[in-house]
Amino acid sequence: MTAAPAKPPLRRRAAALSVAVPAAVLVQEPVPRWSGAQAPATDAGAAVSAGAIEFMGARRLFKQLPTSRAEIHGALVKGLPYSALVHIVDQLSALSADEIADAVGISGRTLRRQKEQPDKPMPADLASKTWLFAETLAQASDVFGGREAAERWMAKPAMGLDGARPIDLLRTLQGAELVTEFLGRLAHGVYN
Repeated sequence: MTAAPAKPPLRRRAAALSVAVPAAVLVQEPVPRWSGAQAPATDAGAAVSAGAIEFMGARRLFKQLPTSRAEIHGALVKGLPYSALVHIVDQLSALSADEIADAVGISGRTLRRQKEQPDKPMPADLASKTWLFAETLAQASDVFGGREAAERWMAKPAMGLDGARPIDLLRTLQGAELVTEFLGRLAHGVYN
């Protein structure tokens, strides 16, 4: 018995953006983990990028939407403006600004100070963590059917994550991988 292919939920979110999202950003193919020497040249890994771009305020961030992970990397190295992080914080209600700041590795005080300089570019490591947070939130929104449900899930301990809160795990790359892998299992109906 074969299951019917799932509709890509990013198309709905991309349509809600009211901007043309390149097809490469909407690709829903899983990306295998490769060692650096074996990694094939592909842009199929841009699966949830449309959602991340939306959460960070697409129109203000990018003159032209990135179409590949390489373009996203370039934007992150260049430094996203603090307005991307501020836009995320302003949209969310179930997660506090301090929780979000902790998840991306800055203090709540630093975040409040940077709200006054929204055009200032973030350091690459902070831009990368902000992107990771937005991408994880987009993935959770797809799995749980909306941003509010995703926020509630991120704020509560998850049994599949050994009782840790997903937002707390986002502080490290390894913790973020645990969260995204768990979300992938949930999306495919594997709960343990």
